[in-house]
Amino acid sequence: MKVIVCVKQVPDTSGKVAVNDDGTLNRASMETITNPDDMNAVEAALKLKDETGCKVIVVTMGPPPAEGMLRELLAMGADEAYLISGREFGGSDTYATSQIVAAGVNKIGVEKDDIVMCGRQAIDGDTAQVGPQIAEKLHLPQVTYAADIHKEGENITVKRMLEDGYMTIKVKTPCLLTCIKELNQPRYMSVGGIFEAYDKPVTVLDYEALKNDPLIDASTIGLKGSPTNILVSFTPPQKGAGMMLEGADMGTCEKLAGILAGKHII
Repeated sequence: MKVIVCVKQVPDTSGKVAVNDDGTLNRASMETITNPDDMNAVEAALKLKDETGCKVIVVTMGPPPAEGMLRELLAMGADEAYLISGREFGGSDTYATSQIVAAGVNKIGVEKDDIVMCGRQAIDGDTAQVGPQIAEKLHLPQVTYAADIHKEGENITVKRMLEDGYMTIKVKTPCLLTCIKELNQPRYMSVGGIFEAYDKPVTVLDYEALKNDPLIDASTIGLKGSPTNILVSFTPPQKGAGMMLEGADMGTCEKLAGILAGKHII
């Protein structure tokens, strides 16, 4: 059994965010981190490894420097890492990205007992589309927004978060799960794991390695193969300073009610 975790290196949005003239992010000018929800997926895979002894494989699509992120995940306890990288893949939207990553997962191979995991969504796009699209292209059953995961034989029981509660779903492997931050607390790298990370393989899958997969076609990958386009990108205007009312007496309540009535809120 193996767990394949799809991860993404994203800009650290706590700092300055730069945008190119075509509306795409200028990733080269920003610090990068591992997408937070993907870290929860990695931790879920490592917990299954602790319980069952399964193999954990991490895979990402990105430029060559993304190898550093993969080394960090190997230091956390992952066994193997795959970097999907090539100029032909640049500029891909969610549809094209899922085509490419699914082809990479096909290259690794998904067998009867295997699980594919993804984070719920990436903080740079917030679409929550790539994981489900990968499942569709791999013809795998999927459960999204996993808040708890238990494996019993070939069955996976997932507590799935909804807007107003939870639902429990049982699914057979192989399957794809998307994970949320409420699922767990990702572990830290260990000192021994950091040393071992550089003895573990990071396999690069370029266009030549994947071009024979039916999912890889020049018309469905990269910027030209992306059906969505950014028409305009802008920073929303900052909100003005709020109004503070002090006191808990009837006069303050009447003043608040007057303000709300004047704005036609009540």
